[in-house]
Amino acid sequence: MGDRADAAAVVWDPALLGYDLGGDHPFNPVRLELTIRLARALGVLDGVEFLAPQPADDHDLERVHDGGYLAAVKEAPGVSWDVGHGLGTSDNPVFDRMHAASALVVGGSLVAAKAIAAGTVDRAVSIAGGLHHAMRDRAAGFCVYNDCAVAISWLLDNGFDRVAYIDVDVHHGDGVQAAFYDDPRVLTVSLHQHPATLWPGTGSVTELGTGAAQGTSVNIPLPPGTRDPAWLRAFHATVPSLLAAFRPQVLVTQCGVDTHEEDPLADLSLSVDGHREIYRTLRDLANRHAGGKWLATGGGGYQLLRVVPRSWTHLLATALDRDIPVDTPLPAEWVSTVRKAAPRAELPLSMGDHRPTSFEPWGGGISDPVDTAIHDVRAAVFPLHGLDPDDPRD
Repeated sequence: MGDRADAAAVVWDPALLGYDLGGDHPFNPVRLELTIRLARALGVLDGVEFLAPQPADDHDLERVHDGGYLAAVKEAPGVSWDVGHGLGTSDNPVFDRMHAASALVVGGSLVAAKAIAAGTVDRAVSIAGGLHHAMRDRAAGFCVYNDCAVAISWLLDNGFDRVAYIDVDVHHGDGVQAAFYDDPRVLTVSLHQHPATLWPGTGSVTELGTGAAQGTSVNIPLPPGTRDPAWLRAFHATVPSLLAAFRPQVLVTQCGVDTHEEDPLADLSLSVDGHREIYRTLRDLANRHAGGKWLATGGGGYQLLRVVPRSWTHLLATALDRDIPVDTPLPAEWVSTVRKAAPRAELPLSMGDHRPTSFEPWGGGISDPVDTAIHDVRAAVFPLHGLDPDDPRD
């Protein structure tokens, strides 16, 4: 591990566990608590002082949400009838102090953005964030307020003219795309399971942005069963060239880990090793194309014990330049904590899944469905950025 405790800011406060959809809802905040416990046990957070979030105020929330929607969220816990706006559904149940808890998650990503803008750090991580499905006037996909979009909007008003957003969650980053679909200052890139096979059913290659923003909405839909090497080939065949052409001043990423092969809600087949490689790639791209400035959020991930804590501990470690080898054993104290809560859980032994992540770079041909996706994305988007879709060097 490196010894730079100030390489990145880490946003954390136990109050963030209050974003709790209740019961057996898959979006369980225990995944956050176990991540912080694991990172601490491995020494990743030694010497790191957490940034404590404050709830986002209405002014910042209204950057991307309607005032009427905010009012509905505030009133919903005390209302016994259907409040609409996507609230009160099985995906987005109403819960106590919903507005306060949701605003605090947004505040976490905002304080991360502010630390980067102030020059205090170049990188900041808000693992409780990544609520990328929330729309202007409705909740969706377990997301009440869209912290990613609020943070990007704030950055645009505070010294940044070009922001690149990369979403590696298994589900399409639809809420962030919608927020900036006509804004040429924001490049949104989403790699996700093909929309014909997974909710929310959006994120096709043809969703490109409108007006002056045409080409700044990029979608890379991948077939079910895609593994690390093919996922990484698709990423490297598209994203670095687009970032080089767009020249962002800051990189914002949604780092959902529901792409994992064990995730119960989706069908991609990535590993924790692959997640680690994705984070290292994002760090490198931020250094090469965004002056080192990187704001990382969490997102989806529903294998609460075996996957999320390990993957997001790798995210924290990567941002802090304290990379953890995948063969590092899980600390006994962390395993003991999990065993007390889930004595029958079968836990991994190390910080990796022992899966291969090396890949053959795309060479221009089409030999499988992932290559087809690469070809289609490049054909649709690259010419809009002055890039040659048929030249693998672009």
